[in-house]
Amino acid sequence: MTDRPKPQPGILNIAPYVPGRSQAAAGQKAIKLSSNESPLGASPRAIEAYKAVGEHLEIYPEGTSAVLREALAAVHGLDGARIVCGNGSDDLLHLLAQCYIGDGDEAVMSQYGFSVYPIVTEAAGGRLVMAPESDFTASVDALLAAVSARTKIMFLANPNNPTGTYLSAREVKRLQAGLPPDVLLVLDSAYAEYVTASDYSVGVDLVEGCDNVVMVRTFSKMGLAAARIGWLYGPAHVVDALNRIRGPFNVNLGGQMAAAAAARDTAFTDRLARYNAQWRDWLSAQLSSNRMRVVPSQANFIMVLFAEPTHAETAFEALLAKGLIVRQIGSSYGIANGLRISIGPEAAMRAVADILKNMVFD
Repeated sequence: MTDRPKPQPGILNIAPYVPGRSQAAAGQKAIKLSSNESPLGASPRAIEAYKAVGEHLEIYPEGTSAVLREALAAVHGLDGARIVCGNGSDDLLHLLAQCYIGDGDEAVMSQYGFSVYPIVTEAAGGRLVMAPESDFTASVDALLAAVSARTKIMFLANPNNPTGTYLSAREVKRLQAGLPPDVLLVLDSAYAEYVTASDYSVGVDLVEGCDNVVMVRTFSKMGLAAARIGWLYGPAHVVDALNRIRGPFNVNLGGQMAAAAAARDTAFTDRLARYNAQWRDWLSAQLSSNRMRVVPSQANFIMVLFAEPTHAETAFEALLAKGLIVRQIGSSYGIANGLRISIGPEAAMRAVADILKNMVFD
């Protein structure tokens, strides 16, 4: 049929994002370890703030997320006027692509970078260029080599999903220094709260010292995944461009209030980070062997590599049979022999370790 509305060229060629599985077999109680959600739930203060909004559902949210921006500025020592909030960080990534990518333009990302980057790039009419990684870690030299006269954005997830690897502050600074000044470097710091490496930086220093760097963050990994709250810190000229196309009420009131409370509850954030580090390191040590390789992670998940793709499938099914849902990453990222396992409750971590350590592969 030809007499019907048609999407823009290329839209139907985009592979849609596939979320992690969330249900086990019928009648089986599921423990979801597939989506990198908070292992300790949400901040109690955030929950109370969210509940309070329930009495005012008839009111539009404040259009600029002023209360949330004020909280973020106070907690992180930032200029609140240079913060943009969104319906999850994906919303902000879409806005960045719409502002800075057009037909025939290019964006660059690392080989195993976040799978939303191709979606936002192609939806804006651009082409995504993949730079090869070195042992599942982004390579500054490869990223810079992929830049062309058509490049408008460089996406860098740091730490990266699904590998958990990261680039040091020194390497990120080298990356920015090697970019043309008209290429926007998007530092996706979604897992920043969980990083324990001493040489890591979220990127605030680069944002404040450069005209072509933005930092994107999220509350989804801190217990507010259901509220969909992301935020961006960037140069004033980028913030101005984003606010011109951002939806006037793009962040719901409950999310704004919950996130503001969560941002100020630094004690809960610290407890979450300590818990994650403890069980991330424990699970990594338990599973590392000549049968499985755990890629060192700075996030709230680990990536486990098996000798064969069939071994990864067998392991996934064995965990699923016990109600433990992890992420198969082969279809989305081309790592057919890998599973991504989110850090979750202690009992679940011990069960995952017990099952995988005792598996017999054909």
